Parts: sequence; structure tokens; C-alpha cells
Amino acid sequence: MGATSGPPSPRKRLSSRLPPPAPVPFPLPPAVHPGSGGRRWRRGGAERGPMAELAAAEGPPRGRTPSPGPAPVPGGVPGPPSPRSAAPGASGTAPAASKWVRLNVGGTYFVSTRQTLCREPKSFLCRLCCQDGPELGSDKDETGAYLIDRDPTYFGPILNYLRHGKLIINKELAEEGVLEEAEFYNIASLVRLVKERIRDNENRTSQGPVKHVYRVLQCQEEELTQMVSTMSDGWKFEQLISIGSSYNYGNEDQAEFLCVVSRELNNSTNGIVKEPSEKAKILQERGSRM
Repeated sequence: MGATSGPPSPRKRLSSRLPPPAPVPFPLPPAVHPGSGGRRWRRGGAERGPMAELAAAEGPPRGRTPSPGPAPVPGGVPGPPSPRSAAPGASGTAPAASKWVRLNVGGTYFVSTRQTLCREPKSFLCRLCCQDGPELGSDKDETGAYLIDRDPTYFGPILNYLRHGKLIINKELAEEGVLEEAEFYNIASLVRLVKERIRDNENRTSQGPVKHVYRVLQCQEEELTQMVSTMSDGWKFEQLISIGSSYNYGNEDQAEFLCVVSRELNNSTNGIVKEPSEKAKILQERGSRM
């Protein structure tokens, strides 16, 4: 009597229903994205195999947070720039050209910085640069320069004073012209400086060059000592000349001399010499004996 087999186990029954696994070639070929025309499917610059496709389809494992994507590959194609970085002047710094100001003064162009022109806060030039608006009534030419209807010859000393703080005027320029321009541009410190220079020049001109007046006095030998000791009122001894002749005056021989004295004309007003004192009159009378 042959042996009879018992009923199949559930494990065998289940395995018999499953189809045999298909053989997997090794190595695995690269995956091809459907509809890509045979091109390899890349993401982030790297090839993706079947395992990567399966992981991407199933998503991250449960209980784990997805890790950030791969870092951008150096040399890859950059993305489009953000609107913030693409906008000009987004960094907050003004372009270098805005620091310079172009002025058209009477048809002559001057270029300077805003810092120089704003050195006097209450000046016209400072308001022109810092408060540009219709209230100032300042127009611009086709080059963007501010139009100022003033003499360009006298604008040079104004601009140089704002640059280094010194008043330098050429010989061919009048100080009154520089003063007029300083008052127009409302530069108070320059107005005071020009007025002081004009006042000093007027005082120097009124005094004029130093002049001297000379007197020649004739005296005898015994009068010489007294005459020199009594000179005053600005008279100064210059030279003593011996005439060389002697004569007998009583029992003594008397020699004669010529005494040269001078005085500065620094006490004159408009060319009019003041009345000399009594001592000066005596000296003049003695000199008139020649």
C-alpha cells in the first residue's frame, strides 16, 4: 500500500500561486524616462537608477524627515536671478557718479563734489545740491548741469575757498568782484574774509610810501652841540659838513658847519603837513641863512 501524501501546507500553496521572479541582469542599465526620446533621465545633474526611481515613487520612510536635496553641482546652469538682486541700486549704495555735481556758470563748466559744495550749510550751492526742487528755480542744460547766471571768472575763487578754506585771488581780479559773488552765494565766512582784506588794502594805500623831508642848517662850531641836542619832533640827524673856512670872532677862531637833518612825512593827511612846532621853526630859520 503506497504512502499517501497529506494536504499541502499553506506556505507551499501560496508559493505555488506566485509567478517565478524574472531574472535581473547585472549590472543594471540606466533608467530611461518615458517620453524622453531615449535620453537618460537626470535630476540635479546625476543619473538615476531603478532604485532611485522606486525610492522617489514611495516617498520618504515613515518616521523620518526628508533630508534636504543635493547641493548644486559646481558648473551647473544657474537659475534666474532674483528680483531683489537684479534691481539696480538694491544694495542701498548710490552710484559713484552721483557724488559729483556739474555746474554751468555763465557758459563755463565746473565739476565738484557734493561734500565740497555743501561745506557752507546755508549757502546757495548747498541748497542747490541737497534741496534740489522747483522752489529754487534752478534749471539744467542738456548735459544735466545746473545753470547759474553769474560771471565764471569770479567763480573760481569761490569754489577754491570751499575746497581748501583759503582765499586766493589772482592779480587781474578785483576783490570787490569776489565780495559780490560771495554775497550772492551766501557764504558768510568768505564775505568776512574778503571785507577784511579790502580794509587792509585801503589802510595800506592811504598811508602810501614813506617820504622824507630834508633840511640843511648852517651853524658855528660853538652852536653845533646845542643844535643837535635840541632836535625833536621827528627830526633826525643825517650828516655834518665842514665848510672849511674859519674866521676870527673876537679872540677865538670860529669854524662853520652844515648840518643835514630829515623827518618822515607820516603825520600828513591828504598831503597836508601839520604846522611845525616852535623848535622846528627855529631850525628852519637857521637853515634859511644859507
